[in-house]
Amino acid sequence: MGLFSFIKNAGEKLFGKDEKEIAQAAQANAADLNAKAAVAIKDYIEKQNLGLTNLAVAFDGSTGKVILGGNAPTQEASEKATLAAGNVTGVSDVDNQLAVAQSNAAAQYHDVVSGDTLSAISKKYYGDANKYMKIFEANKPMLSDPNKIYPGQKLRIPPL
Repeated sequence: MGLFSFIKNAGEKLFGKDEKEIAQAAQANAADLNAKAAVAIKDYIEKQNLGLTNLAVAFDGSTGKVILGGNAPTQEASEKATLAAGNVTGVSDVDNQLAVAQSNAAAQYHDVVSGDTLSAISKKYYGDANKYMKIFEANKPMLSDPNKIYPGQKLRIPPL
């Protein structure tokens, strides 16, 4: 699927520390922290119940890059795995190397900015603000409420 960029300071706080603490600790014990971060990201992706098999996650704290490997049943599941990994604080890039069993048209992506709503995003991409639930559904289970999006988050915009 390729390499996707994310905003490093936005997202789920899986590591329980701010970026400065992570960077300082990373200098002291990079390999151990990278392994622990990879496990946390893998657990987070698996909690999304995307149907992935043989999921492998590697993380490099010095660059903020995650590499995903394994198998995804659909293009949608692969894209959601990318978003789940990328929308984690401390992650700046995701290299998705998941093999996709059933490939469909790829989705577009939108970086949420201050003031965005799913309705406004829907109007921008679909020309109809009332189609916001399509975007919400396309980003489940990472989104639990259509009113809870935040600046820096990356969303899937599926084709109509």
